[in-house]
Amino acid sequence: MNVGTPVHVSTASNPAAKGRSTTWILAATILGSSLAFIDGSVVNVALPVLQRDLNASAADVQWVIEAYSLFLASLILVGGSLGDRYGRRRVYTLGVAIFSIASVICGLAPTVGVLIVARGVQGIGGALLVPGSLAIISSSFSGDTERGRAIGTWSAFTTLTSAGGPVLGGWLVQSVSWRAIFFINVPIAALVLLLLARHVPESKDDSISGPLDWAGAVAVTLGLAALVYGFITWGSSGVTRSVVVSISIGVICLIGFVLVEARSTAPMLPLSLFRSRTFTGTNLLTFLLYGALGGTLFYLPFDLQQAQGYSATAAGAALVPLTIVLFALSRWAGGLVGRYGAKLPLTIGPIIAAVGFFLLSLPRGGNYWTDVFPGVLVLGLGMAVTVAPLTTAVMGAVDPRHSGVASGVNNAVSRAAGLLAIAVLGIVVAYYFSSGLDHRLNAIQLAPAARHALDANRDRLAALGVPTGLSASQAAEVHRAIIAAFIDGYQAVMRIGAVLALLSALFAALLVEGRPTPRAA
Repeated sequence: MNVGTPVHVSTASNPAAKGRSTTWILAATILGSSLAFIDGSVVNVALPVLQRDLNASAADVQWVIEAYSLFLASLILVGGSLGDRYGRRRVYTLGVAIFSIASVICGLAPTVGVLIVARGVQGIGGALLVPGSLAIISSSFSGDTERGRAIGTWSAFTTLTSAGGPVLGGWLVQSVSWRAIFFINVPIAALVLLLLARHVPESKDDSISGPLDWAGAVAVTLGLAALVYGFITWGSSGVTRSVVVSISIGVICLIGFVLVEARSTAPMLPLSLFRSRTFTGTNLLTFLLYGALGGTLFYLPFDLQQAQGYSATAAGAALVPLTIVLFALSRWAGGLVGRYGAKLPLTIGPIIAAVGFFLLSLPRGGNYWTDVFPGVLVLGLGMAVTVAPLTTAVMGAVDPRHSGVASGVNNAVSRAAGLLAIAVLGIVVAYYFSSGLDHRLNAIQLAPAARHALDANRDRLAALGVPTGLSASQAAEVHRAIIAAFIDGYQAVMRIGAVLALLSALFAALLVEGRPTPRAA
């Protein structure tokens, strides 16, 4: 996104008043963006309980996440452009309002279908508010030092809230209801709206001309939606005609999106940026590594709660070490590019992350500190080594006037990667679960009615209930078979995550320049 002329508050001549005003601006941007950041991780923790309460299938709970991610990934670049054109505070305010209204509908949703639709609306709100937070900071703080300090503060607090969010969400799910994780957004959003109205100045870029790239936005949204629908349906129903048609439409729409961007005078995705090998390499790394991260962490809460017996609170706390390591080492990792160039950390970081994924795929013994903590810790170290150098490399690979667009493109790529990974890995989990369950059930002498009941509901995966009328020993055997079959799928997903991380390291080694490279036009 473009940053317009900085807007200074009227109290600039009074340092104390200016300090209070900038503090409120930071509070508004941190709290507002935290709504979207926390939501992504908190809802994951609630999915196992939500699935049980709404009698949802595995495909249904995938859509609870995917509906949100779809519109956020597709429209985030448009959201940034709308703010630059029509007022950053105005669009940010609209995003917060839409997000909070959708949160209320999510909390009241009587069926999983209503919840999925409301989550899609949440994604639209998120696409308006996520890019607006940093844009407001950039336009409200003058000077590189002051602006850099403000962005650093924003980053630190949003990281901390992201760490605490799943723990709070898990506690709410366990102690109140999964619906509470949506209702808690409302008072936060109300406070943000008050701060925006009273303390945040308006800003926009009056130099922008030409139409918005709505054709590109429609093409990429339809393309991603068709692909996700096809992959999720494949996982739940197998390869059918509708799956083939849907995936074909998705591919055609995404090809159309590239053609639209190539011919547009104001594209949301300037293809000229990819003339830089480093920019291309960093975005391939982002797609593979963040796809691995989003896909694996979607299934981890199901494994912890449904297979390992963790409470929602404990499952929410399981990933806190990852966030703490990322927060603690980010400043150190940011200096690696200056000392060694971008290639080295962007190659080593994903390799370390791959080791973390592999550790999480190993058989469990029922102890968090030996089963989960080592993998989470190593994964956090790998991501810490990668994230700050990745951001630096993305921004340094293009001309400074395109840095906002480059950052937005990389953000959209990371979100699209998670969106597609969850859908594709659902096919893997369904295959391993189904084949593993069949193998284990064949060794148990079940009545035809009981076997039919299991076959009819196997799309619920680890939430598949044990049929009634079985003896205690048979019921225990069936339950163990269900859990073991799900673990087969979970372990396969973690191993795929490791492979994707290694591939991302390979692209970094091949394409990313070790030292600053000539910038793309």
